[in-house]
Amino acid sequence: MALCVAMLIASEFMPVSLLTPIAKDLQSTQGMAGQAISISGLFAVIASLCIAPIASRFDRRHVLLSMTLLMLVSLVLIALAPSFVWLMIA
Repeated sequence: MALCVAMLIASEFMPVSLLTPIAKDLQSTQGMAGQAISISGLFAVIASLCIAPIASRFDRRHVLLSMTLLMLVSLVLIALAPSFVWLMIA
C-alpha cells in the first residue's frame, strides 16, 4: 500500500517542478506541459468516481493489484513518451 501512495504522490507532484524540461523534451510549450498535469488530475477524479461502484463487485486484492499494475504501466509509458501526444495517451 505504501508503494501505491508513493507512486501516486510522485506522479502528481513531481512533474509540476519539471514543466520547463518536460516541455523542452517534448518540443511543446510550457502551457501544454501544464495542461498534461491538469488533464491527469481531471482523469483521476473521473476515474475515482467510476471505479468505486465497479470495484465493489470484485475482490479488493485483485482490484488493488490491477490498479497498481495499470498505474505502473502508465508511468512507464509517460516516462518513455516521445511526443506530447503520446504523453497525453499514456
